[in-house]
Amino acid sequence: MTVPRTPLRSRRRSLLSCAVATALGGALLAGIPLPGAAAPGAAPSLDRADPDGAWAGYSVGRSATADTERGATRGAGVAGMDVSGHQGAVDWPRAYADGARFTYVKATEGIGFTSDSFLQQYEGSHAVGMTRGAYHFGLPDSSTGAEQAHYFVDHGGGWIPDGRTLPGALDIESNPYGEMCYGQPPEQISAWIADFSNTYLSRTGRFPAIYTTTRWWDQCTGANPDFAVNNPLWLARFAPDMGPLPAGWAYQAIWQFSNAGVFPGDQNTFNGDPAQLDRFAL
Repeated sequence: MTVPRTPLRSRRRSLLSCAVATALGGALLAGIPLPGAAAPGAAPSLDRADPDGAWAGYSVGRSATADTERGATRGAGVAGMDVSGHQGAVDWPRAYADGARFTYVKATEGIGFTSDSFLQQYEGSHAVGMTRGAYHFGLPDSSTGAEQAHYFVDHGGGWIPDGRTLPGALDIESNPYGEMCYGQPPEQISAWIADFSNTYLSRTGRFPAIYTTTRWWDQCTGANPDFAVNNPLWLARFAPDMGPLPAGWAYQAIWQFSNAGVFPGDQNTFNGDPAQLDRFAL
């Protein structure tokens, strides 16, 4: 299946992007072993009235505000985190002192939904020296991919070549408010993602990273392998190992491996060293 050019929906908050995914392949580390199967990730539907909306990992975790264990094991690579409005104001000096060197922050969801916590989280992480990026929670059944990409860029999800800003990320996972694949066939889901991706590229000069689970991707896009050539993978799997990757990707850029640990929000690891993280931001 060829990749169409990208579509969107309405609510309030999400982000991530990348321009040279192919070049990144040589820069990233060999990666963590890939045994095991993808977690099923059956999460209950969210309340549409929730003021903070969905979050990266909703479909694989239990709670966006679960208590964390400060001594939790971290994955290999550069330690990082991701947060949303559910974490509120984050103690960024503490997170940096604990070892976090990058973060993704939810900016938007659908269209019309922006995170009240975005500025504190996005600017606060940058102020303490972290490399930061924004992510968008995509809702393919609410509006086109292009509309949601424009909304994301217009509300904090852009990218600047300052060496400290990650490409924006599209969080595309199980529908938090209804049927897993948004009631759409794989061809339509793939076209929506391509519409978002190409619009983000036209606005920023970077392809967005794609946050997803293997199970959702392979089922809802029909195991479409075509995005891997341009879009870095931010894999969601809360387990000791990554399991199989979504169709097309040979390695991940970032692995979200737990929703509880030393940092607020979700625990992540970048598949490389600090210099490679710097190159990923450029």
